Amino acid sequence: MSATSPADAHGHRSVLAAQAVAYLVTERDGTYVDATFGRGGHARLILQALGPVGRLLAFDRDPAAVAAAAGITDPRFHIEHTAFSRLETTLAAQGIDRVHGVLLDVGVSSPQIDEAARGFSWRGDGPLDMRMDTTRGETAAQWLARASIDELTQVIRDYGEERFAASIAKALVARREAGRPVASTGDLAAVVAGAITRKSRADGAQHPATRTFQAVRIHVNQELEELALALEQAARRLRTGGRLVVISFHSLEDRIVKRFIDAHAHPGRPLPAERGLPLRAADLPAPRLTSLARVRADEEEVAANPRARSAVMRVAERTDAPWPEATR
Repeated sequence: MSATSPADAHGHRSVLAAQAVAYLVTERDGTYVDATFGRGGHARLILQALGPVGRLLAFDRDPAAVAAAAGITDPRFHIEHTAFSRLETTLAAQGIDRVHGVLLDVGVSSPQIDEAARGFSWRGDGPLDMRMDTTRGETAAQWLARASIDELTQVIRDYGEERFAASIAKALVARREAGRPVASTGDLAAVVAGAITRKSRADGAQHPATRTFQAVRIHVNQELEELALALEQAARRLRTGGRLVVISFHSLEDRIVKRFIDAHAHPGRPLPAERGLPLRAADLPAPRLTSLARVRADEEEVAANPRARSAVMRVAERTDAPWPEATR
């Protein structure tokens, strides 16, 4: 496979596609999950790698992604309109107990960003929606219309890693109290830009609203909570030797993935603050995962697909150690 994936009809390229599939598919006739179908770039390559009795179950909570999946008529493929945090429930409904691999390509997709009507980006003016699943839940505009200064500050600071979070939160509430709540991406971008003085902008190449848009999107979609739930369920449903492959695009996501893999690759290992007398390896629980790889896009892929620059792919393999059952 080439280092870069072909672009789809919308010009979208799946990041680290060849590398992800090479790590994921260990048995051609196995059962696999693409938990983030998007526009199907990874899914199509997985199907190419599978044998005649292989099986691929895909998830996506975006109705547009599910509609795009209608173009795949391969009988080995099936898609469900659902969040990946419902992985175990969905597998059970399909009569699947264990799988050979799970792929998660987390975060927002290029088609979502590029469509102004979805409200994910400041680049084009559109309604301030930001929901990945447009059939349910509160829009970004609705949340911004009711959130307190403290809540806004916390979300923008923690999810956007924005040092001017308090100033932005105050500006948003002041505009709302003046009878002009933000309702479009242009509104939000303008308020954020006005709240950050030009002298204070540390990164002149980045739009001042970039971090705030990221933070609001993560909050509206509960992305980090969804990721934590999906990782646990995916690993629990892997068979021995099955692979977990996760591609993330910013440090908040990658930190969750790294800590999850480390915790199960080294169960019982005390944190630095808890370390006392040294423990013998025989005293520790058996590892449930083995960390296999951390992969970044090469120069060729980044040149063809600039979005790949921030991508980090982590790969882990399930051992034969028992996995704790879900708490009820």
